[in-house]
Amino acid sequence: MAKVRIITSMGEVVVRLYDETPQHRDNFLKLASEGYYDGTLFHRVIKDFMIQGGDPESKGAPGGKMLGSGGPGYTLPAEIDAARFIHKRGALSAARLGDEVNPQKESSGSQFYIVWGKTYRPAELRQIEKQREMQQVQQCFQTLAAERRADIMNLRRNRDQAGLMELQEQLADMARRQCKENGGCRFTEEQAEIYITLGGTPFLDGDYTVFGEVEMGLDVVEQIQNTPTQRGDRPKEDVRIIKTIVE
Repeated sequence: MAKVRIITSMGEVVVRLYDETPQHRDNFLKLASEGYYDGTLFHRVIKDFMIQGGDPESKGAPGGKMLGSGGPGYTLPAEIDAARFIHKRGALSAARLGDEVNPQKESSGSQFYIVWGKTYRPAELRQIEKQREMQQVQQCFQTLAAERRADIMNLRRNRDQAGLMELQEQLADMARRQCKENGGCRFTEEQAEIYITLGGTPFLDGDYTVFGEVEMGLDVVEQIQNTPTQRGDRPKEDVRIIKTIVE
């Protein structure tokens, strides 16, 4: 079981990497062992949300410099498994570009974040489930519509509104069935209990790769996420990764 000790200017954090996300695990181990993260900053910190680091351009970055776009020049394919690995407090996850330019949800080659989040009431989790279901059904519908594009264009050319409506209903029914067959969007009892008691950011589940978790030093993560920030969510006083050690 691979672990990495992250020595920061505010204390030490030990993260355990999941074997079930081998590409992210191996990449993080490689960069950590090479000293890639040494001297970088936690350049984006949002209270009650997360702390983000891993941008090589943050090394020695002057105050006021906008950060967050740096990396090793490659991305990693998504290894998302929301059924097993959720954004609970202390989760280690890969940052990435948004869906509009990154529909495959590929991860940054180096940037990562550690979740802090908040605790949720059961009613709040149910609302998130509904939102997730709507999003998933919409994504399935768009995929199915793309596969039937020729039929849709033909119906439009023929101005067959009834046919278009019928096809739309068929695709919507298929999308809902696919969502249900994929396990739906509901949290398990165990996941719900984690978000209610420990906390996290459940609305990120299924969109970002979670590839590890904090095993020691969650109190340090709490201190970092509480640090005052300036424009761009950068801490007013730099929070630096001094060294990473593979254990």
